[in-house]
Amino acid sequence: MKNRFSGHSAPKVCADDLTRENVQSMRRVEETAMANRSRADRMAAFIAGFCGSMPFVWLHAAAFACWIGFNTWPGVAHWDPYPFTFLTLVVSLEAIFLASFILISQNYELRISDRRNQLDLQINLLTEQENTKMIQMLERIAEKVGADIADPEVRILEENTDPEKLVAQIEQAQSEETQPPEAAKKR
Repeated sequence: MKNRFSGHSAPKVCADDLTRENVQSMRRVEETAMANRSRADRMAAFIAGFCGSMPFVWLHAAAFACWIGFNTWPGVAHWDPYPFTFLTLVVSLEAIFLASFILISQNYELRISDRRNQLDLQINLLTEQENTKMIQMLERIAEKVGADIADPEVRILEENTDPEKLVAQIEQAQSEETQPPEAAKKR
């Protein structure tokens, strides 16, 4: 297949090749992020992962059954008789530590999610800039060939997007949504 503009043969590229390359690129980014986790983040992720599994539930069910069984079995010395005060202490301490590990793990995931959102925003802004430049170029081409370009929407779309202005508009719309109807009518 020859490129009509340069006369050189262009490699045949399909959408699957492009998406495969993007997927592999994102996989490398994720692998790098996973490899660069601190020891505390890795430990918290492991513990949170194990605590969210059925083996963890079964292990606790068996441990509680044994604890209660040994402490209620007649003729055996009970180290934690009913109402199982020591068991309550152990379970409470475990809950505190598990909650901490889960929060650490979630904080790490939040940092990763924030980074993905920032990447997504940067790609979207770059795409917006590219589209604006293409509209400007198409308008110049249309002028050269004498095509009618009196569309007011094109004039608006060829302007650069101002992210700060968009954020201000979003915040204004959100504040109007949260105001009582009487306050919105006074405007």
